[in-house]
Amino acid sequence: MSAGPTLRRMTARSPEPIPEPVNGKAQMDSKAPTLFDLSGRVALVTGGGSGIGQAIARGLAQCGARVACLDRREDGGLDDTVAAIEADGGEALALVADVTSRGELDAAVARTEQAFGPLGIAVNAAGIANANAAENMEEAQFRTLMDINLNGVFFSCQAEAQAMLKRGKGSIINIASMSGSIVNRGLEQAHYNASKAGVMHLSKSLAMEWVGRGLRVNTISPGYTATPMNTRPEMVHQTKEFEAQTPMARMATVQEMVGPAIFLASDASSYCTGVDLLVDGGFCCW
Repeated sequence: MSAGPTLRRMTARSPEPIPEPVNGKAQMDSKAPTLFDLSGRVALVTGGGSGIGQAIARGLAQCGARVACLDRREDGGLDDTVAAIEADGGEALALVADVTSRGELDAAVARTEQAFGPLGIAVNAAGIANANAAENMEEAQFRTLMDINLNGVFFSCQAEAQAMLKRGKGSIINIASMSGSIVNRGLEQAHYNASKAGVMHLSKSLAMEWVGRGLRVNTISPGYTATPMNTRPEMVHQTKEFEAQTPMARMATVQEMVGPAIFLASDASSYCTGVDLLVDGGFCCW
């Protein structure tokens, strides 16, 4: 008989060090706004060519970070994101890569550090959504969504963490969804819901693996959000239903995901890891 897997026991560890001073001053003495200052830091945002990723990339840059924006296509949105950041006076870099390819992600991280310096912030927002009845779903539809939404997040975290862990400092933020916690009324998207639940638990697991090595991992779970995908003309009736089901009686704007991302990227959240920050207009309360 097989002896079975070897269990790895947690050993006693020294307490985490108190965070380094912010801009040369102890955190307890600093003014609150400095906690959100990202000046001198380097960020990588996947899915940076549209929607939530695009808004977060611009927001991080407005707080002082130099931002590498990654998407799988160069046309359109990716260039728009970089242009908007530069118009705001920030520094940005466009990277074309597929999040399902670990090799391309490694190259993207290397290119980011070559251009801007050590990577310290990562936001993994790349993802897709579609719907189909579970019993009729083709294998290719299921596998493609899971490959991008879950495998892609894991491979992104791997590539980013290998750079950050060398320096013992960093923050990774994965974009999940309230659909990882609930089943959306009237939407046949079992594969999407499962992928986002996977992102949430993956992130908690990584947070605990890396908690003693200076790396924080958290998630943001948006509710119904007015992304380009959700605001197409043919979606107008569905959008009205989303708004009616939400206690705040509207969808979120993509800009409303920026503040939570800045919080989790910054020293303001230095004691937060393994957290799922639900930004859903109260949806999950009902």
